[in-house]
Amino acid sequence: MAAAPGQNLRIDPERLWDSLMEMAKIGPGVAGGNNRQTLTDADAEGRKLFQAWCGDAGLTMGVDKLGNMFMTRAGTDPDATPVYMGSHLDTQPTGGKYDGVLGVLGGLEVMRALNDLDIRTRRPIVLTNWTNEEGTRFAPAMLASGVFAGVHDLDWAYGRTDAEGKTVGEELERIGWVGDEEVGARKDAIHAMFELHIEQGPILEAEGKDIGVVTHGQGLWWLEVTVTGKDSHTGSTPMPMRRNAGLGMARMTELVHEIAMKHQPRAVGAIGHCDVHPNSRNVIPGKVVFTIDFRSPDQETLDAMKAEFEERAPKIAKDLGLSVAIEVAGHFDPVTFDEGCVKAVRNAAEKLGYSHMDIVSGAGHDACWVNKVAPTAMIMCPCVDGLSHNEAEEITKDWARAGADVLLHAVLEAAEVAE
Repeated sequence: MAAAPGQNLRIDPERLWDSLMEMAKIGPGVAGGNNRQTLTDADAEGRKLFQAWCGDAGLTMGVDKLGNMFMTRAGTDPDATPVYMGSHLDTQPTGGKYDGVLGVLGGLEVMRALNDLDIRTRRPIVLTNWTNEEGTRFAPAMLASGVFAGVHDLDWAYGRTDAEGKTVGEELERIGWVGDEEVGARKDAIHAMFELHIEQGPILEAEGKDIGVVTHGQGLWWLEVTVTGKDSHTGSTPMPMRRNAGLGMARMTELVHEIAMKHQPRAVGAIGHCDVHPNSRNVIPGKVVFTIDFRSPDQETLDAMKAEFEERAPKIAKDLGLSVAIEVAGHFDPVTFDEGCVKAVRNAAEKLGYSHMDIVSGAGHDACWVNKVAPTAMIMCPCVDGLSHNEAEEITKDWARAGADVLLHAVLEAAEVAE
């Protein structure tokens, strides 16, 4: 069978893998992964390495006031709107080597491959490293892309604090990555945006597929719940007289699970973070603060889960002599990615002969916010056992190559090879 036009255009998988391993040396974790949290010294070091690599590839850099990095390869038409790609270099405290990083360094490998092949595009191509995608040190997640898309205010973002009370603005200045560009100044001049990412779930590996063509992203509600009772001695307080905030959280944990199960198969819910006060072996908890994560690709389902918890949690609290307060800690609506960009991803996978399937992203990504202001799509590759946000996160070299190959061809379709 004759090769399809352009089918022979591929990235260099060894160079991509070497870049991933070199970046992983910065901010190493304790168990083989990474701890390169946003706006830390390790983040600054990773940014410098990325900047140097992009400079070597002939890219020019722009940086906005939230430290978002934009690396541009010029097109032949100075008036054409650019095609964007990218992801993030920051990690979880116990993160893996590929979450986010594959999308940034896969994009760099696309630039390098175009240089190797001496391919010019009509449209410029811009590679982005978004600041604070993870949201671990500074909540919420996808902070800088959210400001870029007009979802958050810049001053509000600058004021986000970490556990030590340090702010985004202070730490961004400390590590030297406050740029001159207004955040979002570019948002009205984006032809298309593509983000390559590991799946962070088990579906692609279980189905034996090389590529996930991401058609939708789940929306989420993060609810911060404060349950208040009364601290008292675990040994001397009679059971009927206890106001146990820990018991309230336990029953609400069951409630979250029940609600999510009721809305299967297109819903998930869990409690992932909690603080117990006073957190002593022999003191009944007087206060518990925990965060619920409800997700669904369906808006009606997502809102129904939130509403049911808000209706039923106060009764659980009242029955136990407790009080409860519920606040929204984070939210975004379900995402439908651009049909044309999704088609470009699917076309690329088919042209290259990679097995693929449509998939819904279970996690939030910068592409979810960019999709509000520009045509956007995502490409996913499998990860071993679906494991992510864990130092044991792993992918294969072949999976990385397939994802970057598809990114290359999708970007080329959008950026238009110059005659």
